[in-house]
Amino acid sequence: MNGGWQVPENEIEFRFVASGGPGGQHANRANTKVDATFRLDASTTMPDELRERVRSRLGDVVRVTVDDERSQFRNREIAVERLRGRVRNAGTVEKARRATTPTKGSQRRRVEAKRRRGDVKRARRRPGTDD
Repeated sequence: MNGGWQVPENEIEFRFVASGGPGGQHANRANTKVDATFRLDASTTMPDELRERVRSRLGDVVRVTVDDERSQFRNREIAVERLRGRVRNAGTVEKARRATTPTKGSQRRRVEAKRRRGDVKRARRRPGTDD
């Protein structure tokens, strides 16, 4: 896990631009679209181990763009949530998979299902000279 570390808001760069698409005068004039950027190298609080895990999965810069809401403030909140979620997910250590063998019962059921399917397909064939 990432030890409860969270991206501090003061390490996130925000850029606000006009949101595209329909919406009339408000959408064409208000800079409500948020482009949030977090630079791993510039972070002073991020643990080194976490930094390497996140860098291997997301790269040196983590960027999120949000224009879901009409409010710049709400878009900014959503961007921070999404950015923190991406870093949190990239920083988790996945459990190593352990190979298991199929049980005898599951093998038997698989072979039986294949045999039944073959019987169904055989019954659909055109009768031959030997039938």
